[in-house]
Amino acid sequence: MLNNLFSGVFDSTTQSVISVPMFLLCVGVSLAIGIFLALVYSYKNQCTKSFVTTLALLPSIVCVVIMMVNGNIGAGVAVAGAFSLVRFRSVPGSAKEICSIFMAMGTGLVAGMGYLGFAVVFALILGAAFLICNLTNIGLSKSADRERSLRITIPEDLDYTNMFDDLLKKYTTNYKMLSAKTTNMGSMFKLTYHVTLRDPSLEKEFIDALRCKNGNLEIMLSAQEATVNEL
Repeated sequence: MLNNLFSGVFDSTTQSVISVPMFLLCVGVSLAIGIFLALVYSYKNQCTKSFVTTLALLPSIVCVVIMMVNGNIGAGVAVAGAFSLVRFRSVPGSAKEICSIFMAMGTGLVAGMGYLGFAVVFALILGAAFLICNLTNIGLSKSADRERSLRITIPEDLDYTNMFDDLLKKYTTNYKMLSAKTTNMGSMFKLTYHVTLRDPSLEKEFIDALRCKNGNLEIMLSAQEATVNEL
């Protein structure tokens, strides 16, 4: 009686019908896997509550969709197209976020096909690998803690071409000028540099030396902004 209640109106003898206990088991395992992946991603990693919630629920959503497709090739193509539309309508994320989304979708796909053991093993292996990569310094530059963004404001009558080269060579090991733009109705220039400090403890001394050259106008030295739209 319970199985008849949850049977589809288009079910026939040539199609396999998913029983209610099996449906609940697959959804429960997918939800547990999603919560596990969300906890792994949020461990020592900056993230928003909405993204963690999405990561926790996505495997069970994909699992249900795959179970409802039930071997229908046309429906499978339609589902793939729907997921593509959702992806391109969303805000671009970092490579780590995209990888986490694919992890969640992959485990949900495996669980939806009925391979619950493979789904759990797959989630455990990828979760362990994600933690190892997150806790180690793989791919991290040795000078990352010394890299800064430098913004200097100067009057329009000063030639900025090589004006600060002597100080940059003294206090940094590497520097690159990114942009120069006018501001304040063209009466000032704003210069932007990416620099690698030689000694982070000399930041104030470095700024004081720059102030003597730019007429004590605005100077900002900050951590380099991460470009989240690049892989």
